[in-house]
Amino acid sequence: MVERAEERFAVAVDAFLAHVRHARGLSEQTVRAYANDLEQLTAFGAARGVDRIGSVDLELLRDWLWEADQRGLSRSTIARRSSSVRAFTRWASETGVLPNDPGVRLRAPKGSAHLPRVVSSDQVRTILDGLAARAATDDAVALRDLAVVELLYAAGIRVSELVGLDIVDLDRGRLTVRVLGKGGRERVVPFGVPARDAIETWLDRGRPVLAARSGTAEPTALFLGDRGARLGVRGAYRVVARVLQDLPGEGPSGPHTFRHTAATHLLDGGADLRAVQELLGHASLGTTQIYTHVSSARLREVYRTAHPRA
Repeated sequence: MVERAEERFAVAVDAFLAHVRHARGLSEQTVRAYANDLEQLTAFGAARGVDRIGSVDLELLRDWLWEADQRGLSRSTIARRSSSVRAFTRWASETGVLPNDPGVRLRAPKGSAHLPRVVSSDQVRTILDGLAARAATDDAVALRDLAVVELLYAAGIRVSELVGLDIVDLDRGRLTVRVLGKGGRERVVPFGVPARDAIETWLDRGRPVLAARSGTAEPTALFLGDRGARLGVRGAYRVVARVLQDLPGEGPSGPHTFRHTAATHLLDGGADLRAVQELLGHASLGTTQIYTHVSSARLREVYRTAHPRA
């Protein structure tokens, strides 16, 4: 145990990141978040003479969170940092790198409970009509953008799932797409005729144009970026941010807006909560239940504005 405790802090962090990436199969986005938080903790410890894993204690961890609070970091960021370090120290304790778990008593302020941003049905229709008008010019990027937004809304998939899609993942006859979700869990998700039509037009008239822009275009990728390579997460964010930037409403303007919107509209339309859970690929029903709160909030707003006795 003493020998393990003398490991360099950074070496133990690298071993933890390898564990969550390969043994636990966490998404690359989650691994990057862990890596960023723990890299900052390592630097914080080094500045205080803590460069061995055995010297990491509760006082150091509390000082790190306190320093983040003094710098004005948001409550949600501090809560995420706390979660990252507790996952790390729990692993270190369970694997014998640390004799005990100093993070088990670490507390951080809870992040504020914001409901996810949801776009109304009329707003979705306006967005898609605008994208369709641009796509009618046969501009390759416009054809892709329409297909991207149609599929995000129709299938409610994550942005990481969208950019990982290959053409063979589509079953245009059955109107389904096979996606690889968090933890390597695969699921088949339905989509509608408008999304199919937009995707087919993109594949026939848009994708070949963008593919020709790059000699290294991936032949299997469903969606391509402006320069012909596979569309990445940042590229997908830019596509969605453009169509949401002029809409009223608060909250993030990223691809998850359409995932939240699809889930809420399904529940508003009478879909079963467990069916929505399966569609979204949530491991826990509790994660899906936030959308019932969104629907309830909308119902209360409609009641207040429409009912004469509200």
